Amino acid sequence: MLGWLVIVLLALVGLFFLLSGEPAAVSELGGDGIAYLITGGALVLLYLASIGGAYRGRAGQALGHVATWLGLGLLFVIAYSYRSEIATVAYRVAGEVVPPGQGITVEPAQTGERAVRLRRHPNGHFMARGEVNGQALRLLVDTGASTVVLKPADAERAGVDTGALSFTVAVSTANGTTYAAPARLRSIAVGPIELHDVEALIAQPGALKENLLGMSFLRRLRSYEFSGDFLTLRG
Repeated sequence: MLGWLVIVLLALVGLFFLLSGEPAAVSELGGDGIAYLITGGALVLLYLASIGGAYRGRAGQALGHVATWLGLGLLFVIAYSYRSEIATVAYRVAGEVVPPGQGITVEPAQTGERAVRLRRHPNGHFMARGEVNGQALRLLVDTGASTVVLKPADAERAGVDTGALSFTVAVSTANGTTYAAPARLRSIAVGPIELHDVEALIAQPGALKENLLGMSFLRRLRSYEFSGDFLTLRG
């Protein structure tokens, strides 16, 4: 088995140089590279000679096995070459399977970047299953909200002392003007993206149906992008 893998590897290397159309490529390998190729070639010949007896009189079967291994090796090379495209398709499929709002961690576009993709909810909005101060909460992504806004019951679950709040900030909603209390949240996380010390408002009881993931969180991201039924957050 190991011998066949060595043969496939060396054959693919040789095929690369053959198809590259650059004879100088071999010379650019340097002394060590050429020595490795010669050693590998010798090992291949030695291995072929050692198994020659096993396929005596069965040349067709031997060629079939070689072709199979070469085909598998070529498939591995193709899969590795198109790994980014394959990952994109995998993320797309996963996005259709997981529940709306469940973040899917995606391959970062830049080193050190963290990215998560959300699928649109059937009601047309983007809901995120995140964590506020370590407590799991549903958050409606709202670019029209200047800050994160929490329902008082959920703020309590997240460790906010709602009894000490002062509802002095006027907030305009679809149902008119209401009042909210300013607060600062220790952390908000959506998938692998986590921000600390986030400005927020706590709504009065009954004034809000959903927690809002507003601009005090979104503007601190590297970027956020709407594309069809998906929203990608990058932090």
